[in-house]
Amino acid sequence: MGMLPSRHRATIASTISGVLLVLFPMMAASFEARLTLPPDAEELRGQLEGASLIFSAQRNDVDDAHDIVSSARAEYRRLLSVLYGQGYFGPKIHVLVDGREAANLPPFETIREVQQVELRVTPGSRFKFGLTELGPLAPETQITDRFQTGQPATTGAISQAARESVAGWRDQGHAKADIADQLITADHNNTELDVKIDLTPGPKLRFGDLSISGTTRMTEERLREIIALPVGETFSPDELDRIGRRLRRTGVFRSVSISEADRIGPDDTLGIDIQVEDDKPRRITFGAELESRDGLSVSGTWLHRNLFGNGERFLIDGEVSGIGAQTGGTDLRLNTELTRPAMFQPDTDLSFGLDIEMIDDPLYEMERLGAHVFLTRVISPELTVAGGFLAEYSQSTDDYGDRKFQILGLPLKATWDQRDDKLDATSGYYLSGTIMPYAAFDDGAPGAYVLADSRAYRRLGNGRVVAAGRLQLGTILGPSIAETPPNMLFLTGGGGTVRGQPYQSNFVTVNGRESGGLSFVGISGELRVQTTESISTVAFYDAGFVGESSDFSGGGSWHAGAGLGIRYHTSFGPIRVDLGVPVSGDTSGGTQLYVGIGQAF
Repeated sequence: MGMLPSRHRATIASTISGVLLVLFPMMAASFEARLTLPPDAEELRGQLEGASLIFSAQRNDVDDAHDIVSSARAEYRRLLSVLYGQGYFGPKIHVLVDGREAANLPPFETIREVQQVELRVTPGSRFKFGLTELGPLAPETQITDRFQTGQPATTGAISQAARESVAGWRDQGHAKADIADQLITADHNNTELDVKIDLTPGPKLRFGDLSISGTTRMTEERLREIIALPVGETFSPDELDRIGRRLRRTGVFRSVSISEADRIGPDDTLGIDIQVEDDKPRRITFGAELESRDGLSVSGTWLHRNLFGNGERFLIDGEVSGIGAQTGGTDLRLNTELTRPAMFQPDTDLSFGLDIEMIDDPLYEMERLGAHVFLTRVISPELTVAGGFLAEYSQSTDDYGDRKFQILGLPLKATWDQRDDKLDATSGYYLSGTIMPYAAFDDGAPGAYVLADSRAYRRLGNGRVVAAGRLQLGTILGPSIAETPPNMLFLTGGGGTVRGQPYQSNFVTVNGRESGGLSFVGISGELRVQTTESISTVAFYDAGFVGESSDFSGGGSWHAGAGLGIRYHTSFGPIRVDLGVPVSGDTSGGTQLYVGIGQAF
């Protein structure tokens, strides 16, 4: 076949190119974005590209010339903001659209195509603070060390110092404190920034009238009891924060908005408006967790909010566990609980509960009925204490025979939570302690149940590695093993204590009879490495001890497990997959698989 004339070949090539662009538009080449920096300013590249409208347009495959040019014209202000934020107040910025300065492009010129946009940035010298005047300040106000003579002059430091100075006055009751005037002067010869900020504290105010708006089934009288605005007392932003947390903690509202009146009222009072919107009255949730040897656990909850119109929560919570387990049988649990907020005091909740449980474990079988009454006091966002009364009746069968127990207890619990994220902590710590003195009847003897749980988290290196550790201690003081209900005794193994070991596989043997122990130690360590924005890998080591005596000095047994895992981070918490193997101890069961939602601890 002979060669086609060149004009025909060009026509065919043009036609094929057009068809490909129609059928495969993503193959069309986007414009090129380029950032040019001096060698000594490379540390700014990430921040500049992250804030750049041009780089954002390139990432989003924007190919409309008009949109690209509009982004280029707005780029100067965007880049300047980043540079000012880092203390560069004498930069040179050029935004070149196919070699032409974007700021000089005629506004009505029609540009049909853009092939390249180059950002040429010369930051210049970094400024330091010269004069730093800020006042008057409220007593005991702490201002950031970043806002001092000789420190890098960043707009972030100025803004932080201004916020802290206003907050200092508001904490003293001066709700209308504000910035009266500011003067910022750049000395380019000495590369210094002089800053003078004048404050106006305004009068010291007291809480005034409370107005409530929005859509809610809760009565206004009950709302006011929960809000408990201290009318007539000195204004406090911390008190408004407490009110907001108190309302959200009820679980009744989808949104809570608290605002201060624009104008000062009579006698230096300040009115407060609170707007609430009800959430849906009912919620149903489901959960599941899989362990290769110990089977599948499925759970579900049914929650009714604002049951009687006074903020009550009614919860039904059930779980079936041990489905398909290699040892033991299927366990059943059903709980019901009614909670009323702001009982006796705005930050105290009262709850009543009933629970039924049937346990079929390798070491014992049990049927249990329990009831409790609790008062829970939220002292601060970090500290919660609870106490109440508990009654249980149970029948059990194990190596100690058929037994009956009646328990009347006074449980007390305190929790101190300083974690940065309760679902996926990367720093901080968590402490929890429970003590329950109790009386026992039938085959039981009186005693005290004690359990402590401590956890700590710390970022390492560049922040993508998190070290996490956990220590658990438990003991039962007073009765012997035979005089203690089997479900109160301590066992280790499984996802909550020692991964890599079968569930509750570590126990004690006394005179040939196997059971849980009177004391317990659990140690866990994890190294979590974030590999992508949504994926982390985990290496873990767990160890557990169960003792025959309550003082840890008698006989007992240790076992340990280790393994690797992966976390997929979502908005509702990480999805967890762990593979563990036995490391030491008499118990073993091969590789154990754990799948669930949330970190192991």
